[in-house]
Amino acid sequence: MPIPAQDLPLLLLAAAAEVTDAINHGVLAAGFTDIRPTHGFAFARMAPNGATVGEIAEHLGVTKQAASQLVDELVKKGYAARNPHPTDSRARLITLTERGWACTRAADAAAARFTEHWAAVLGPTATVELRNALARVVRPGRVRPSAW
Repeated sequence: MPIPAQDLPLLLLAAAAEVTDAINHGVLAAGFTDIRPTHGFAFARMAPNGATVGEIAEHLGVTKQAASQLVDELVKKGYAARNPHPTDSRARLITLTERGWACTRAADAAAARFTEHWAAVLGPTATVELRNALARVVRPGRVRPSAW
């Protein structure tokens, strides 16, 4: 017996790419032209309370060295700041600056427009059903670029 919906993984990957592209276009349109999608995935880990470089590395599925370079870039561009860690004197807490939060708000608005588009195509009931079905099988919080 064939596996039902055998192309589901490919459709989910295509959907993830569409979401990423839509958010990226929205961020660019809002004037944040020096940001890449990977930065947004790091922002998702930094919000709301900040994160260490190690936590950002784990979230992105990259080495601490790569995450440190990404943080250096975000600090240099004014999107993030290094702060003393409240409980670990050896660590630094990386937080979003006002510019980082403004970019995050632009990304949130673009994500909302994407959802509205799908709701217009699928209808509100099917959109909620799709969301609920995915919530049953997808582990929440693991938002990062593919590491292929």
